[in-house]
Amino acid sequence: MSYAAAIDQLNALVPELFAQTGQARRKFSLEQVRILLEALGNPQKSLASVLIAGTNGKGSTAATLAAILTASGMHVGLYTSPHLERPNERICLGRTEISDEAFAKFYFEVHDAAQQLVLEGRLPQLPSYFEILTAQAFLCFARERVDFAVLEVGMGGRLDATNVVDPLISVITDISLDHMEWLGPTISAIAREKAGILRRDGTMITLPQHPEANRVLGEAAAELGARAVSAVPYLPEGTAGAIGPYWVEALGTRIEVDSPLVGAHQHRNLALAIATAVELKEKQGLPVSAEAIAEGIRQTRWPGRLERVVQNGVEWVLDVAHNPAGAWALRAGLRSLFADRQAHVLVFGCLRDKPVLEMAQILFPLFGQVILAPIHSARAAAVEDLLAAARATGTPAIAAESVEAALQRAEEQAAGGAVVVSGSVYLVGEARTLIRAGKSKQP
Repeated sequence: MSYAAAIDQLNALVPELFAQTGQARRKFSLEQVRILLEALGNPQKSLASVLIAGTNGKGSTAATLAAILTASGMHVGLYTSPHLERPNERICLGRTEISDEAFAKFYFEVHDAAQQLVLEGRLPQLPSYFEILTAQAFLCFARERVDFAVLEVGMGGRLDATNVVDPLISVITDISLDHMEWLGPTISAIAREKAGILRRDGTMITLPQHPEANRVLGEAAAELGARAVSAVPYLPEGTAGAIGPYWVEALGTRIEVDSPLVGAHQHRNLALAIATAVELKEKQGLPVSAEAIAEGIRQTRWPGRLERVVQNGVEWVLDVAHNPAGAWALRAGLRSLFADRQAHVLVFGCLRDKPVLEMAQILFPLFGQVILAPIHSARAAAVEDLLAAARATGTPAIAAESVEAALQRAEEQAAGGAVVVSGSVYLVGEARTLIRAGKSKQP
């Protein structure tokens, strides 16, 4: 079967499509994931891994850690979500995403096994989009005999499909309010879901954050007898790293932290990645060196995070800020990127389950013009709500009929300044494809 057929079948499993048919909201179960993986030979049991959960920063942390381990000479599997442009991005070997041929092969192997389990009555339904992709990643990493797997939790932690592994280390990035319909209405409730990736007598690496998150994580670690490791020693001191590289002490050596990931918020993600690499060296004996840590940080690639793309004479800044914490990080990052000039135009769109007005209050006043772009999702916020949010902030805003039209209007109005595209992974992914293809330009 072809790659195109695999993508078509996979897309049919997107949760919002089920919602349109009136089907009941599914309940997720690790037991069902384990049944599927057992039918596939339990590939996850062969993997030495790190599991990374959190609200913001877990993808950047995962990408940096994988780059460090790759620079250490290891064969590394990296599993992340969501993707920007192609599902293949989620499953990487070293610095290369899985090929179309391999993607299709693993997809149909997982799908056929799942379908047989449904026919036998061992599964009540086909696995979800994310569960299928997670099983594909485990199969790929096991077949490729990776030395180590870096796994980003999709959502939450306790019931996430990735949580069937037995990680050597559990990493918790910053926790804030997001996905509250699934994870709970408070920081405490969300932190409890994230703490579900901790293991008895295991290791937790994190940083001080919201007091309620600190309390819940500390209680969970104590209950499990997990050793808590702080990444604070790997944060820059004072104003170091505000613009450009900074230095930290790791593995007895002073190393330069020179990351292509922009923004002061990335310092926390970098510190978590460094702390994890050090722990893997000192407690697990992995062949990590201070030089490999520095080199891996330099080699990290993680698009769509304050990413700058110059096309058609316009500087575009692409950032997947999709919740208030992400919006604040973007705002601070823009201040450092454009200290002496202004980003005039914002192309924005988000999902309706996000706090639209709060995100607008954080971002919209920075711009002279906001162009609202539609998102190809049943969960997209209504344009009327986006326009109302813009009016509430006093920012001029217009609605475009498509992402391509929004980019074209933004290019016309850039007036020598940069254009920022943000608010949703869906929007940034589609915009990135169009911009890199030069399709933002008027014909």
